[in-house]
Amino acid sequence: MSPSLDLVAGPQEAGRRLDIFLSGKAGSLTRSQIKKFIIQDRVRVNGRSGKPGYKLRPGDRVEVEWTEEEDRRLRPEPLQLDILHADEHLIVVNKPPGLTVHPGAGRWGGTLAGGLLARFPEVADIGPQERPGIVHRLDKDTSGVMVIARRPEAYSRLQRMFKNREVRKTYLGLIWGKLAQKEGRIAWAIGRSTKDGQRFTVRGRKPREALTLYKVLKEYKDFSLLEIKPVTGRTHQIRVHFAASGHPLAGDPRYGHRRPKTSIPRLFLHAYKLGFVHPATGESVEFSAPLPPELEDILRTLD
Repeated sequence: MSPSLDLVAGPQEAGRRLDIFLSGKAGSLTRSQIKKFIIQDRVRVNGRSGKPGYKLRPGDRVEVEWTEEEDRRLRPEPLQLDILHADEHLIVVNKPPGLTVHPGAGRWGGTLAGGLLARFPEVADIGPQERPGIVHRLDKDTSGVMVIARRPEAYSRLQRMFKNREVRKTYLGLIWGKLAQKEGRIAWAIGRSTKDGQRFTVRGRKPREALTLYKVLKEYKDFSLLEIKPVTGRTHQIRVHFAASGHPLAGDPRYGHRRPKTSIPRLFLHAYKLGFVHPATGESVEFSAPLPPELEDILRTLD
């Protein structure tokens, strides 16, 4: 197997546990990966199988082997992150548009997850290796508020809150046209498209219930600005629901089916507010991020 890691314990590492030693030396490996490799007999100390609790002695030679495919892992990437809040239990960020949340479909670099690892390395062992601390996601083209867990307990509790629909999510979106009802709900089930596996539709296979609430905030000649509250969290839910209603989101390259008369440089969808019970304190908290300047500029051109 390759690549391999070949290390020698120094005097300052005498008495240190093998797994802790490796977590400090093998920067690209997470604690969970190290434990897995030890169990699989892929960590050797002086040529013999290593144990997680083995206490190192000066001069011990430690070797770790893994495959090229396993080397395609998430790595820390210095990114400029807009941190709205951070405490010892969680982090709240304002994700910019164009940034993928976590690796997928062969993409390992240039993700929010990599930026989080660089800024908050302790999230590395929280959740799946490619999604450190991440309990929900936003589409690449969607901007706005996201919460990330910083401790295992917070991760479990936040996951449970999202699953039980206890998190208050509020978006701002610009749609084509005007709705007959200025406040309402869309409750069409959503499934994956039978023609394009990257798309979702209200006529897709294995549809799952989806509920979106909306309120018209302002009407323009060709557009309407909405406050949108997705109750469920299906992939592309807001985009699919409004496209199916005949009022796709402005600037949507995937679900928009009208050629805009006004230049819309990006998907006009922003996760404006996120509210939940703090997993450690039990306090009700809410975080918000204003519309990005480029979306504010679009609205000014419509007035």
